[in-house]
Amino acid sequence: MTLKVVQNTQINSEDFIFKDIQNITFPIPPLASANFYKNDGVPTLKICATLYINSKGTEKPTVQKVIEQDNTFTIYFDYEWDEISPETYNVYYVETDYTSDTVGNITEVISFLKYTTSTTVLGPGDGTDPTTSRGTKTSAGSL
Repeated sequence: MTLKVVQNTQINSEDFIFKDIQNITFPIPPLASANFYKNDGVPTLKICATLYINSKGTEKPTVQKVIEQDNTFTIYFDYEWDEISPETYNVYYVETDYTSDTVGNITEVISFLKYTTSTTVLGPGDGTDPTTSRGTKTSAGSL
């Protein structure tokens, strides 16, 4: 199995601000899509995700862990979280390609925005500490 990060790019030039944070859960789950294509004849699963990360941080999100089990592929986008919900965000577009001997069996992709504890206080924010990583499910379509 092979995972390649094709792109990991900040796509906003000014800090992004949500107008209504009362109806947002933190961290904000990834907005993700998954599609199959053939790369030089090799079946490949492309996952594209938009991630909202604290704009006070300097580190890009990373992909540290993926799991292919049965018909489900799970991908974890890691980022630093300082236990304070941010007021402003950087928006990242992350694109990955995944191949394996059984990639064609995948029918569902679950993407998680997984926080790792920061040693630096990034703040400010509303003081809300997320109790879990946030994820979304999407259909992988067919090859």
